[in-house]
Amino acid sequence: MAVKPLEDRILVKPVEPAKQTASGLYLPESSTEKPIQGKVMAVGPGKRLDNGTIATLSVKKGDTVVYGKYAGTEVEIEGVDHLILRETEVLGVVG
Repeated sequence: MAVKPLEDRILVKPVEPAKQTASGLYLPESSTEKPIQGKVMAVGPGKRLDNGTIATLSVKKGDTVVYGKYAGTEVEIEGVDHLILRETEVLGVVG
């Protein structure tokens, strides 16, 4: 199933936090935080401005982005968790 975000929305697949530290210790589920990074899977066409033009988005498919801990709406697509965010909820692009 393909999902095409509307306007300035972005479909993001969260990157799961590490379950093991650099020294090899395994972290319990209760200590892991909600992901704040993800890979952009799809982007909308952009927001329509008052003058009728469409503002292009700053991110593109394939980018890794950082977003707020409680940003976006969680959706499940084909058994995989995703987020739908507005471009304004994205804090930055990694890389």
